[in-house]
Amino acid sequence: MSKPTVVPQDLSLPSIANIKADETMFGHFLDWLGKIAVNLVVAAIILVVTFWAAGWLAGVAKRALGRVHRTNPDPTLESFVSSLVRYAIVAIGLVAVLQQLGVQATSIIAVLGAASLAIGLALQGALSNVAAGVMILLFRPYRVGDVIETATRQGTVKSLDLLFTEISTPDNVKVMIPNSKVFGDVILNYSTHRTRRADVLFKVPLKTDLVLVLQKMRERAENDPRVRKEPAPMIEVTDLSEVFAQAAIRVWTAKEDFGPVKTDLMLAAHLWAEDPTRELPPPRKSNAPDPSPSMPGDKDHHLFKLRAPRKGRKSGPSSPQSPPKAG
Repeated sequence: MSKPTVVPQDLSLPSIANIKADETMFGHFLDWLGKIAVNLVVAAIILVVTFWAAGWLAGVAKRALGRVHRTNPDPTLESFVSSLVRYAIVAIGLVAVLQQLGVQATSIIAVLGAASLAIGLALQGALSNVAAGVMILLFRPYRVGDVIETATRQGTVKSLDLLFTEISTPDNVKVMIPNSKVFGDVILNYSTHRTRRADVLFKVPLKTDLVLVLQKMRERAENDPRVRKEPAPMIEVTDLSEVFAQAAIRVWTAKEDFGPVKTDLMLAAHLWAEDPTRELPPPRKSNAPDPSPSMPGDKDHHLFKLRAPRKGRKSGPSSPQSPPKAG
């Protein structure tokens, strides 16, 4: 029989307890990495679905409003509500992503409550833009498609967002203006009224027959189909000097014909100031969709408006009675 091996007394062997502890820690580390990887993947999926759902629901809201206002579409309200839905869905998705990553909703609310002052100061510009957008939506100083002018830009309104108003300038440049700057400044809306007055100032040398020039200018304005008959064209002498007489002609026309009519009158005044006997081509036809006479009047640009009376309802004491039908 072989003799047993003698183990030296100074030989140190690894402790079985230490080996088990190391294996347990490594296993916990792998589990933690696995959970983090799963949470990151799920958070990424939630984020992708959030942005997709935000765009899809914004389109659904816009189409739903379009069906509700089918007879009287309101692109301004559709654009604003779709933007509001998009931002709301994105905010909800971001909260869900934070919760998936281990941040509890109560912690988020507590942090937001503690930092409300700092967040308010940091986002005061954005919040003022949102408030201004709501005020623009309620009072409607302009709509999508209107030609407006602010203190800095002039162009056609393309969309009203939660934070910005997008306009397109006459040279086709996209301009994004914060809602607070638009609402807090003077707004000129060239599309509200159906008619506009074109004022043309011109100078006539004293050597030219002033009375003949004024007469020909009046006749041209009265014979122009783009010029409204009521109010009638008005022409007047505004200034006299030793060299020339300054006159003005003021005519009412449709907003679509404002530019062509003003250009035509300016050119005619310039040519007749040099030679009143010169023959000019006749004025062009109107470009307005409805050339019928119409005085300037405010349209209903508010979100909340009174309902129109139904047909067949008896007129009140203050409204005129309809004439009786012939038997």
